[in-house]
Amino acid sequence: MNIIVCIKQVIDPEAPPSSFRIDAATNKVMMQGAPPVIDPYGEYAVEASLKIKATQGGKITTISLGDNLLREVVKKPLAMGADELVLLEDEVYIGGDSWSTAYALAMAIKKVGEYDLILCGREASDTNAGQTGPGISEILGVPCVTLARKIDVTDSTARVERVTADGYEVIDVPLPSVITVSNEIGEPRYPTIKGIMTAKKIEPVIWKPSDIGVEPFHVGDAGQRTRIARLYQPILEGECEFAEGESPEEAGANLALKLREAKVL
Repeated sequence: MNIIVCIKQVIDPEAPPSSFRIDAATNKVMMQGAPPVIDPYGEYAVEASLKIKATQGGKITTISLGDNLLREVVKKPLAMGADELVLLEDEVYIGGDSWSTAYALAMAIKKVGEYDLILCGREASDTNAGQTGPGISEILGVPCVTLARKIDVTDSTARVERVTADGYEVIDVPLPSVITVSNEIGEPRYPTIKGIMTAKKIEPVIWKPSDIGVEPFHVGDAGQRTRIARLYQPILEGECEFAEGESPEEAGANLALKLREAKVL
């Protein structure tokens, strides 16, 4: 079983709002003091791959895209138990939308060669678009199932429990296919000391656009099919007015009057 897992280095979704700002001129998010992490849904995809490998055997190859990627971040799947790491690392990959990112990843997957299953997170925490996995599926011409909470592989078929608004549905999909993984799959395992030491010894394979057979204008910012019109932080303002009184009863009456004036009552 050859499994490919697409991961993404992102701004830590748990970082406080004060740790980043938005450059209005470029519509880009600038971090200040908060280190990046692997996208949480990407970690769920890694966990799903490790569960499948435990029953089916095989190899797990992780792929990430960007520039100046932090090795201690993108190597985490290796520390968890993945076997290989491929980095699409070049400045021309920066600034892409879902389509140009999916295209670059799909071309890299073609270069990897044999694959039975491609796993992605259900969506990235920095965009919440949820389009890269289905985009890879469309470009490679293989089936896609989204929002998986459980994956069982038998021979050349994957049985997927797919999350729905009121429960889940069970889908059988032939392999090879793309499956996007949701958090219901189970908490990602912590890397062990042995896994961390093993990951340090594994050097990632680095591919430039020419290595995967694509022109620079097809990837990154140049290859976008969509453009951000405006990216901004919402300004949340509130006012508080106290209803005072000499006694609790008077304060309650004054509060009721203010609520009536505000047409809440």
